[in-house]
Amino acid sequence: MNKKALSILMRARMKPNLSLSPLSLTNATSQLQQQNSRQNESPGEGNSPPNDSANSEREFKRVRASMHSAISMNKTEVLDDVLNSFSEGYFSLSRVNRRNLLLVLAREYDLNRSQVRELINQYLGLELPADKAQVSGFEDEALFSPFHRIERNLRHALQPVYEILFERLNTHPGGLRILTIVRADILSILAEENIASLRALDSNLKEKLITWLSPAALELHQITWDDPASLLEKIVAYEAVHPISNLLDLKRRLGIGRRCFGYLHPAIPGEPLIFIEVALLKDVAQTIQEVLWDSPPISENEATCALFYSISSTQPGLAGINLGKFLIKRVVTQVKREMPHISTFATLSPIPGFMSWLLSKLASQTVLAEGDNLSQPQAEGSGSTFYENILKPGEEEALMSLPKDIATGKNGMDVMFNLLTSSSYKWIHSPELLSALKPPLMRLCARYLLQEKKRGKALDSVANFHLQNGAMVERINWMADRSEKGLSQSGGIMVNYVYRLDHIEEYAHSYFSNGEIHASSDLHRCIDVVDTA
Repeated sequence: MNKKALSILMRARMKPNLSLSPLSLTNATSQLQQQNSRQNESPGEGNSPPNDSANSEREFKRVRASMHSAISMNKTEVLDDVLNSFSEGYFSLSRVNRRNLLLVLAREYDLNRSQVRELINQYLGLELPADKAQVSGFEDEALFSPFHRIERNLRHALQPVYEILFERLNTHPGGLRILTIVRADILSILAEENIASLRALDSNLKEKLITWLSPAALELHQITWDDPASLLEKIVAYEAVHPISNLLDLKRRLGIGRRCFGYLHPAIPGEPLIFIEVALLKDVAQTIQEVLWDSPPISENEATCALFYSISSTQPGLAGINLGKFLIKRVVTQVKREMPHISTFATLSPIPGFMSWLLSKLASQTVLAEGDNLSQPQAEGSGSTFYENILKPGEEEALMSLPKDIATGKNGMDVMFNLLTSSSYKWIHSPELLSALKPPLMRLCARYLLQEKKRGKALDSVANFHLQNGAMVERINWMADRSEKGLSQSGGIMVNYVYRLDHIEEYAHSYFSNGEIHASSDLHRCIDVVDTA
């Protein structure tokens, strides 16, 4: 595909809010590969996919048989053909049959628990030497021979049989791509059904992928306008944070003052597993508009900040595998080597969970207030044990003082909820509403990022990602993303995380060990000053 074809493709297919789920991405990949396969066939050679139940059942049995052969066969000279047959057959299966096949794999090719139990009983029946410290010499070492033998057999018995399929596919051309698609299907099923055997299958495959996709196996590639159009098409398709609107937008993101880096794997050529977009700026940007649309860019020699403004994964089947951590570190090293004058490495990041958390908090507190007749703020300790007026007195007063024709509600939280859930986002066009909403939204956003946690870690997924990588929370920015997505996710607020090179490992360790979140004094004051007013 040439650049002109890419331009046509973008005009025909692209939409401002491109968002693909793991299953849709998997299905899209499957359909594309089936389409390419059909295009390479001669007319009349079985181009029509089977659509009746008999053919579907027959196809399922054929793929199941090829899967069994791929696991049990030891003849290496025909193994590649069998793996090809399984891979092609898997793509041809319907969603229902893929689910059925994965359940067969998870249940019938699991480990042999009777054997494991027998080995454990044998192990428990062995008698330890009286004092291991006194064991010396070959004769005494022989006392441990039964232990070593059973331990070896137990390690082998604890390996599920389906590991053979995973390992053989990993060394097979195109097999790693198949494995990522298989895992994407598993995750899609688990999102709807909690199946223990399938969850165990996913856990095993995830561990394998983590090993096979170690940083040593990945190539850092700077993506430029000179790259093949097929690669650039994938950047357009998988950009998940700030969709690429047109060809000019893509050229801008790959042009002067911008960088795009991706991780490539030799088993999946021409397709980055994950990519990151970087803007070279004088200062840390406060809005996404100045990153995406402000022009012309400054001279790269004048830049002092490398701003990471988008990081996207292209493989739903790699969910939960933190390739981004290694990518950011490699990019920092690369940029620092090429441009020593860059001294600040920061992000301009979305806060995808903030509005969901806030609206849930407002709704629940409003219900509690109505139940306890708490139409006015109550003294501490009164009313429901779970009731909390999350607004400060000044914020409550400002919201209740708004004209009734533009803001209604029984109390400040009710007014705030009604405004934020307005489908037209009318509040962003009114200076009066913005003035009333900004103080509570900014304070509560700071609270959300620094104090709201799940299992001791930041509740927000993007915050958790950067904090576990060693970043600190530097600043939150008002009306930084006015897109519909930005308003619905975070009320238009974005956050700057900063990677201080001398403290990355320290911050990552303290966050991992005890959930400590490092943040600027300004951000702490955003909470503390109002709280003590």
